Amino acid sequence: MHILILLGSVIGGILLSAQSSINGAFSRKSGTYEAAFLTFFSGALLLAILILFFGEGNILKVFEAPKWQLAAVWFGVGYLFLTVVAVPRIGVIATNIATVIGQLSAGMVIDHFGFFGGLSVPFTWERLLAILLMLIALRYIYIGNKKQKAEFE
Repeated sequence: MHILILLGSVIGGILLSAQSSINGAFSRKSGTYEAAFLTFFSGALLLAILILFFGEGNILKVFEAPKWQLAAVWFGVGYLFLTVVAVPRIGVIATNIATVIGQLSAGMVIDHFGFFGGLSVPFTWERLLAILLMLIALRYIYIGNKKQKAEFE
């Protein structure tokens, strides 16, 4: 079962890269806000249909959730918007690696302290090394992107 979850996560990453690239290109034609709006509007329509036919609970319970849990909505909006802004300027790979570095760094802090009721996983020097190596990789990818862009101009 864990293999299927890992495979699903890999597929999710592939879809995010494709979405980032497509939204970046779309935003050049329609505008950044418009591209983000279309993504959220389409997603809302799809989810409304899924809730209607396959919903497991009461949608109105959202009003009973702690306010801090509802803040996650803004994190998703921020992520998508910043991705739409970044991809046309620095490329898909640089944007995705920067995103992953942010995700892993925040994840390490969350894991270390066991925030939000999660599993507590201590921060180690190996984890720090992994982030530092990713930052080095991001630098080389960004420099490579700038060189490539200069050749096309």
